[in-house]
Amino acid sequence: MTNSNYMLEHKKIALIGCGNLGTAIVKGLISSGLKGRDIIATRGNKHLLSDLQKEEVILSSDNCFAVRNADIVIIAVKPHNVDSVLSEISAELNEKHLIISLASAVSVAQIKSFIPLGTAVVRAMPNTAADVAESITCLYAGNCDESQKEIAKALFDCIGETVFINEELMNAATILGACGIAYALRFMRAMIQGGIQVGFDAKTATAIATQTVKGAAELLIQRNEHPEKEIDKVTTPKGCTIVGLNEMEHSGFSSSLIKGIVASYKAIESK
Repeated sequence: MTNSNYMLEHKKIALIGCGNLGTAIVKGLISSGLKGRDIIATRGNKHLLSDLQKEEVILSSDNCFAVRNADIVIIAVKPHNVDSVLSEISAELNEKHLIISLASAVSVAQIKSFIPLGTAVVRAMPNTAADVAESITCLYAGNCDESQKEIAKALFDCIGETVFINEELMNAATILGACGIAYALRFMRAMIQGGIQVGFDAKTATAIATQTVKGAAELLIQRNEHPEKEIDKVTTPKGCTIVGLNEMEHSGFSSSLIKGIVASYKAIESK
């Protein structure tokens, strides 16, 4: 049993509004060793969660039932539904609960205005790689004590890596970490398409591109170096790598990506 699993032993987890991200989190938690029967997942149309039933996850469309039988309550609904859900479950909450909100652009102060005084709140922004326990989750612990912070970290450590940040950076975390999955996958799709154009079949191009991206990420993670240092190792004078990189930059590769990140950030800030 890992330290994270040990800290969550005997804890019941309710996941309110189990959509794509919520389902990914549940699957990741179970893959890490948590028991499905210790998780309650709610959704209006609970038949859409049938994949979780074989894992013994308790499925319900009753949010109050889920909260009543949980120690940790993860709010995974859309931001515009947070207020109504908190109003619905408020009477079931008490100081023994730990509330974890995944809703972007919904502050701890806003959440606390709907729940009983003293109930601990954490904001979390994981991504859908939680499904394979490779998420990066940014956490902001509002009014939590050290024990509650450790429990929140232990939970998200089960599905990948975690980092604590200031609340004012949560929107930026949403863009870089959660939206970033889509940006990275679009880049990988383009690599695969390029691979097909230069002669590979789709399956082989996919295998090469995905492992190459995985390897590039591991280089940075394990060596803790700037990307440019690793780029320099494969850009020999007059070589094919620098020719390709320069062509991409002439076409706006880096600037387009940066502009996309900034545009997404402006969109979330305007909500």
